Amino acid sequence: MSAANLLTVSVIVPVHAGAPHFHDCMRSLSRLRPAPHEFIVVADGEIGAHAELAESCGARVIKVASAAGPARARNQGARAASGEILFFVDSDVAVPETAVSRVAEFFIAEPRLVALIGSYDEEPEASNFLSQYKNLLHHFVHQSARAEASTFWGACGAIRREVFLAMDGFDESYRRPSIEDIELGYRLKQAGHEIRLAKELQVKHLKHWSARSLLESDLLHRALPWTDLLLRHGRLLNDLNLRPASRASALAAWLLFISLAGGGGSRGSLVIAAASALALLTLNARLYRFFHRRRGLRFAAQAIVCHWFYYLYSSAAFAAGTLIYLARRALHRRYRTSGAIAPIKRL
Repeated sequence: MSAANLLTVSVIVPVHAGAPHFHDCMRSLSRLRPAPHEFIVVADGEIGAHAELAESCGARVIKVASAAGPARARNQGARAASGEILFFVDSDVAVPETAVSRVAEFFIAEPRLVALIGSYDEEPEASNFLSQYKNLLHHFVHQSARAEASTFWGACGAIRREVFLAMDGFDESYRRPSIEDIELGYRLKQAGHEIRLAKELQVKHLKHWSARSLLESDLLHRALPWTDLLLRHGRLLNDLNLRPASRASALAAWLLFISLAGGGGSRGSLVIAAASALALLTLNARLYRFFHRRRGLRFAAQAIVCHWFYYLYSSAAFAAGTLIYLARRALHRRYRTSGAIAPIKRL
């Protein structure tokens, strides 16, 4: 008897109108062997023909009147589900046919385990450079992280249903795809629950990244709200993108930029630039070797430039987010002193 027969798993997929890869996602889910206990698609607003497609693949479709983001859609699916394990999958990923059995095996083997997350594989669907770079970076970060995770991941993440409901699920104030999964992970860890990074559970990302969509996602929907979350929790976790090497790399990237942009070509500025570049190469050597092994020298060279630029704009967003957070706190204290009420809103 397979693990999936011993532990019921409900697969939940939120989908919004215009999801370009939903068909491929559904096709992969229809091939799951063994099949999940149930398969729920939650329509985040009107989704047109996507509903018929989901039903033809054997999914139960739950329709939400107006779009309010994947956090609320996932919560709706969780409340309607009856499986012991909730397995959340994004509509722009394709899962391997053994995904459900792997999820069940983890929870059966580790009774204390509350949640687990997977990662993207090394072969994203989109072939353009930015899609390949973004996906390989995500894959490497997850595959080189500790097995004991500090965050959750909504694209490929499973959690015990009773714990999810007891924690009130995802924070529905995030009305667009953002860090609602990371926020849930922080609450789970604060409550003393165990989250595991299952590195062998890998899904294929189908999304096509452009320069605009990548920057918009990294800055507006990740860096700024994540900064707000970190400051509200009062600590930086030593995990994934927040490890000390990443923080040191951000400093080195700024030293490199300032020495080149404002040094006027002086000998001292060039020495600082060279030292900063060497530091970046050393701190991220494993990643850059990974880029080279997987996609060759030319790709690795382009990826290094993008990665250094990433350190610049992500750290700048952290600084901006910190200023916004402090300004909001000061405004809140001012209103409290005057007797008025000024709610502190999240980014």
